[in-house]
Amino acid sequence: MAWNQQGPENKDPWGQGNGQSGPPDLDQVIRDLQKKLSGIFGKSSSRGGGGGGSGGGSGGGKGKGLTLGRTGGGLLAIVVVGLWIASGFYVVDQGEQGVQLRFGKYQEVKPAGLRWHMPFPIESVEIVNVQKVRTVEVGYRTREGTTQRESTTQLILVPREALMLTADENIIDIQFAVQYNIRDPRDLLFKVSEPADQVVRQATESAVREIVGRSSMDFVITGGRAEIAFETRELLQNILDRYQTGITVRAVEMQNAQPPAEVKDAFDDAVRAREDEERLKNEAEAYANDVIPKARGAAARIVQEAEGYKESVIATSQGEASRFLQVLEEYNRAPGVTRDRLYLEAMEEVLSRSTKLVIDQGSNSNSVMYLPLDQLIRRQEEISGTYVGDTGTSGVVTQGSGASGLSQGSRNLDRTGRD
Repeated sequence: MAWNQQGPENKDPWGQGNGQSGPPDLDQVIRDLQKKLSGIFGKSSSRGGGGGGSGGGSGGGKGKGLTLGRTGGGLLAIVVVGLWIASGFYVVDQGEQGVQLRFGKYQEVKPAGLRWHMPFPIESVEIVNVQKVRTVEVGYRTREGTTQRESTTQLILVPREALMLTADENIIDIQFAVQYNIRDPRDLLFKVSEPADQVVRQATESAVREIVGRSSMDFVITGGRAEIAFETRELLQNILDRYQTGITVRAVEMQNAQPPAEVKDAFDDAVRAREDEERLKNEAEAYANDVIPKARGAAARIVQEAEGYKESVIATSQGEASRFLQVLEEYNRAPGVTRDRLYLEAMEEVLSRSTKLVIDQGSNSNSVMYLPLDQLIRRQEEISGTYVGDTGTSGVVTQGSGASGLSQGSRNLDRTGRD
């Protein structure tokens, strides 16, 4: 029968007559449900009440009590079932994942949000934080405490994890800190039987012992810390992936690496000597970097000066050779004139550097000579600022005004000297 067709006795699908329309009342539906539940839980009791025959009013009172009992039991069952179903709701926070299990067997991984699963004991959920970065300490433990005034941090050494053997058969005390997070919660829950921190600590200890066992003690203590930490991280990640732990290593940091306490002082002296060696090397390199460029610059300057001198000498030699050829050509044309000209030029060059004076004393000259005249002339040139130094002074004093001028200048110089 369709939902909009009338049934027998002119009733609609809700059991109402033609005079009524619309859905049934909610209270009526609840009462019908209670009746059905009461019939299920109190069927036998109702049969016993009917067999009493003419029980009268007492039998009717008992029937009402049983009906009310059956109604309360039905409501309680509904509440219990509702609470059992509601217990399947759970919330997965941001950065977490929920691993859903059915009778202990893996079903699926639920992302963040409001989720529901079949209630216990059918299904269960394991919530795993996959974004939290966890830290594992190898070789030591950090214990935090509080006092009346401030909080304190205590470092506790674990020699069983920290003491390792190097390639040169020395014992070293080494401490590591490993940071990791959960990549696959399914692998962590079903393929690892121990806690994640314990798994990472054991794998880290194994990886560090392998890396340190291939290195010397000096390398581990001094310059190889970063390299050892990097190699330890790579090997640790390979170990965790090989065992399918679902863990990702974020960082591996070497906290400390030192020899045992019995020989620590001797190793400290060796480290200080090595540091002094490095310091002296750095100072020497700095000095070399300062001196070498200067020396190269000076060498380049000397080379350039030599090149310039070379070019100058060559040019001068070529000029003199060219001049000599020209003079030779002129000499071939006019030997006498050329010879006289060369003689005069040579005498001019020689006499220009001498201190001899040639004075023309005619019959009309009244000049009085003061000896030495060359020093007087040199002194006069020093006073006037025209002294030419060691090039010498030569002069020719002619008769007349020139001679008188020289005499006057000589008298002035002599007077100045006497003053």
